[in-house]
Amino acid sequence: MAIITLTTDFGWKDPYVGAVKGAIYKELETATIVDISHDVSPFHIAEAAYIIQNAYDSFPEGTIHIIGVDAEHTPENKHVAIFLNGHYFICADNGVLCLIMSRLKPEKIVEINIHDRISSNFTTLDVFVKTACHIARGGTLEVIGKTIKSLRSITGIHPNVSDNGNYINGQVIYIDNYGNSVTNISKELFQQVGRGRSFLLSARNERHKRIYDRYSDIVNYEMSPDRRDVDGKGLVIFNTAGMIEIATYRSNPLTVGSASTLFGLQIDAPVIINFENL
Repeated sequence: MAIITLTTDFGWKDPYVGAVKGAIYKELETATIVDISHDVSPFHIAEAAYIIQNAYDSFPEGTIHIIGVDAEHTPENKHVAIFLNGHYFICADNGVLCLIMSRLKPEKIVEINIHDRISSNFTTLDVFVKTACHIARGGTLEVIGKTIKSLRSITGIHPNVSDNGNYINGQVIYIDNYGNSVTNISKELFQQVGRGRSFLLSARNERHKRIYDRYSDIVNYEMSPDRRDVDGKGLVIFNTAGMIEIATYRSNPLTVGSASTLFGLQIDAPVIINFENL
């Protein structure tokens, strides 16, 4: 039984998600369709990259992942199908897989070339669905595309390290449902560059010299609950995806606030870690 996942910026108000699912079932009634997310910010490649990187590997090998973000077919935005780490990805060649590909190399990449057989301006509905169902039936990638050797990357999704190794310059790439601001700086890079040195993390007006492993590490449980006063307090953690995240304890954008609202840490906000002379 084929599993096909969907990650898009379609939202839930419009008919597009339902139309894509209907088109898949028309092609392959036995398919299992799983929604990863349809709330990606419109055309935001870095956000989609973070979501798919941290979701795809939870599925069994052989799963087919359709990524419908900034997917209009143009001469500069070609459509591709990729076999990588036992999974298939169907998307535009717009850099959306660059987080995954920074650690893993695709075994096969093809540029999809079936567009002349399909009359449509809704490529996720038609070209991506046709490609996914072809793969689900056991079809090879070479039948629906020509082999290519590389994919586009995008600037800004990876942090920069200064030449002297004393600074990491990153940015916020994702805001989660709690309003926490996820950066593009990984725990692995932090440890590699920092080498155990003291540091100062700066993000707008926020300054932090400690990174926690869990949100609750900020709580002093030796104090009585009425004296703790930590709700809404800012902290930095290594999140479950292994990325540095700027958060507020028990954050709620509607009550105590969140990192994105209280600190102004929206997507693309700069984050700098300084290891020099501290």
